[in-house]
Amino acid sequence: MPVDPSIVGRSFPPTRPYAVTAEALRAFAAATGGAWTGGPAPATFPIVTAFEAMNAFLEAEQVALHRIVHGEQRFAYERPVVEGDELTATLTVTSLRQIGGNDIIGTTSEVTDATGALVCTTGATLVHRADGGGA
Repeated sequence: MPVDPSIVGRSFPPTRPYAVTAEALRAFAAATGGAWTGGPAPATFPIVTAFEAMNAFLEAEQVALHRIVHGEQRFAYERPVVEGDELTATLTVTSLRQIGGNDIIGTTSEVTDATGALVCTTGATLVHRADGGGA
């Protein structure tokens, strides 16, 4: 079933706070083939909270994750993420196109710290695949 176009412009509630710990930074770096030995978080680390925001959006709109293909991801930083930060993400649907029965969904997530200051903005393009007749 196609995503309702009226969703464009809708923002979803912020994620629960996520504590950026040394353990979390090391685990993320290891999972992505790197190593974290201190300093700023790996550049793609905000995906942790952005992905939680995306999952909450998909659940709220009853969009099945197994029908999603991740098309693109962007990060724009105000400052680096560092150990000790507490991050939340608020997702907004910024665009929707329907092509060949598939929904191309553009989202932006604002990642903020415990003071509410913007740390990073992430942009994602999600392809919601058509049902395909029950296949």
